[in-house]
Amino acid sequence: MPSQRTSTFTESVIREMTRVAHQHGAINLAQGFPDFPMPGPMKDAAAAAIHGDVNQYAITWGAPSLRLAIAEKYRRWYDFPVDTETEITVTCGATEAMAAVFLALVDPGDEVIVFEPFYENYGPDAILAGARPVFVPLEPPDWHFDRDRLAAAFTSRTKAIIVNTPHNPTGRVFSREELGFIAELCVANDVWAFTDEIYEHIRYAGNHHLLAGFEGMRDLTVTISGLSKTFSCTGWRLGHVIAPPEETVAIRKVHDFLTVGAPAPLQEAGAVGLAFGPDYYNQMALDYRGRRELLCSALRDAGFRFSVPEGAYYVLADFSALSQEDDRSFALWLAKEAGIATVPGSSFHATPGLGGHYVRFAFCKKTETLERAAERIREIATR
Repeated sequence: MPSQRTSTFTESVIREMTRVAHQHGAINLAQGFPDFPMPGPMKDAAAAAIHGDVNQYAITWGAPSLRLAIAEKYRRWYDFPVDTETEITVTCGATEAMAAVFLALVDPGDEVIVFEPFYENYGPDAILAGARPVFVPLEPPDWHFDRDRLAAAFTSRTKAIIVNTPHNPTGRVFSREELGFIAELCVANDVWAFTDEIYEHIRYAGNHHLLAGFEGMRDLTVTISGLSKTFSCTGWRLGHVIAPPEETVAIRKVHDFLTVGAPAPLQEAGAVGLAFGPDYYNQMALDYRGRRELLCSALRDAGFRFSVPEGAYYVLADFSALSQEDDRSFALWLAKEAGIATVPGSSFHATPGLGGHYVRFAFCKKTETLERAAERIREIATR
């Protein structure tokens, strides 16, 4: 018999909808991976590393070149010093990073605060660690949290809060004031903040503020990010964790026995990408802004209601003006009849009844892919 813990969560709905896209020949706007190439210099560096015989285990917690590049990035972008030997762990993607952090720092019976809607991995991560997720809603249509409600969620059993900004699936970028309020609660209650910052460089409004840099948060923050989204290399599985030294020891132990280490030649190439200058990031944000406008224009014309994302590359859209079906039925209809694969909104919620009239669209696709998708989306209102 499978373990009891696995019966309390489902398989990834996002990956399921990619299979549905393949089944029906639909344009895949469900899973957040680009269909355009990653930067050429990183591909060349990976090939050079492979041909240079960098094909055996790297140091478990990360190749020195990549850890040095990560530390330099945080110094350059956030004026935040990081010790390459004692505070950085390179992981197999940000997904493994979050799982390793939960298993290393959270005990059975602890509570972890999660904003809802949420990236679908957070709930299972908490369950696998034996913790109880406590959900605090982000209120539509602007996806802000109620400060009193958040403060009330902190109890004597609270071990951590997950902070994901830019936010998947809503596209919210938390303001400095919002993050400052979260920091005050963490300091007052001696609670960890686990931050998922994988979309930190994909923004259209506001700035990205490093929560670890707020007063009192250096020793209460575990920062998680990676290369997948910034460099369009989701299949490379290169993430990282930045944590205080004592916690890093625990995280590295869990990481070691989960995966041993991330791919060695790709780590060398990752260091090359992290050395890119501002022009790369500015152009990336500009390109994504154009893709965002292309998709949002089509959704608006078709009758969807949504908040224009401030960051990341998703639109969480309300379809209730188009259909009274539940979100899963509507998403399956979209894939089969309209040729557009999306993710049902309820998969980003644990509270029954929430997300039932939303679907999530991903716009990390080539312009020509989105133009074909836009034509199909505009036809939805006529069906």
